[in-house]
Amino acid sequence: MMKRMKTRGMASILKWASLAVAALVSASPALAAEAAPSGDAEARPDVRLPAIIVVEAQERMIADRVIASGVIYPVEEVYVYPEVAGLSIETLDAEVGDRVKAGQVLATLDRNALDLERSRLNANRLQSVAQLEQIEAQISEARANAAEAVRVRDRAAQLAERGIIAGAQRDQTAALADAAAARVTSAEESLNVAKLAVDVIEAQIDDVDLRLSRTDIKSPVSGIIASRNIGVGTIASMGENPMFMIMKDGALEVRVDIPEVDLLKIETGQQVNITVVGLAEPITGKVHLVEPTLDLSTRLGTARISIDDSSLVRSGMFANAEIIVAQREGIVVPLTSVNMSGRVPTVMRVVDNRVAITPVETGIRDNGFVEVLSGLSIGDTIVMKAGAFVRDGDRINPVLREQQGAAALRQ
Repeated sequence: MMKRMKTRGMASILKWASLAVAALVSASPALAAEAAPSGDAEARPDVRLPAIIVVEAQERMIADRVIASGVIYPVEEVYVYPEVAGLSIETLDAEVGDRVKAGQVLATLDRNALDLERSRLNANRLQSVAQLEQIEAQISEARANAAEAVRVRDRAAQLAERGIIAGAQRDQTAALADAAAARVTSAEESLNVAKLAVDVIEAQIDDVDLRLSRTDIKSPVSGIIASRNIGVGTIASMGENPMFMIMKDGALEVRVDIPEVDLLKIETGQQVNITVVGLAEPITGKVHLVEPTLDLSTRLGTARISIDDSSLVRSGMFANAEIIVAQREGIVVPLTSVNMSGRVPTVMRVVDNRVAITPVETGIRDNGFVEVLSGLSIGDTIVMKAGAFVRDGDRINPVLREQQGAAALRQ
């Protein structure tokens, strides 16, 4: 009796186990495919193969990007200082934000003190010129007297030789001739001194004229006035604060910090997409300078990116930059389809509905795609997700991602 009950219990357990296995196999096509031998699955068309989403390797434009952030600055800041100190500001002809041209007057200084100094120097010059003319007249008179003294000396010498006059008288006329010649030399030296005095005064007048011309504070470059530190009535000073700061040509740039690992990729001329808060669309620019040194504490380098249209942004804004370091046509696949866990990247290539693990060489990664340099050709079919529940050699029912999307829309 007990033996019969044990036999019936075992039969019930086996029956329920077989029903559970049958239900599990029918619920999982992948297990059903694995449960049947491969030869039988090919021979039996009624065996359901697992539906796996696949994609095709395609050729498209792909770009290698370096993302960085920074602040917008003027490309070149030009500081305007007064060239004449100690004069008060008389007029202001430019304000912050004005666009100015090279040579345009920005402000003027009070000229009264310099005009008075010039008038005084002109009076001194006239006086020196009059003295100069007087000395020239004295020289003419001294030269005439010296010539007459020489004639008298020569005549006295002839008469002394004949014994007509005494030798003392001859010597007296010679001394008078020498004195007359000395007076000529002295007058000529006085003339040179007077000429030098006139030259000094004329140089002083030229200096005043130069300072008068510099009372007009002019812009050295064309650009936009970014700051002004003066007002009417203030005294012009050559101290630390400039009168004006001008952004040359109104040009702006983004100075971004680049990690050390990406810095060697950055070169001048590379295209950049710049995103600024408040603008619906990115603006464009180019890398125009890569600084040659890194910050020793942060290990960051700096790249300067010129902005094509500086009127859209302002200095001091924060910006994100997308630097295009490489861009080319290539074979690409979704990043999810590449298994990066091994020493060599692999994909699950599908040939005749059968999976084959294929090693590949990858390149640029861009927006969820990865470039395949070798291992695949255009149009090759691969499993979309590298972690799908399939193994090398498994037979599957491949479903293109586009077909899956269309089926979902029909539902």
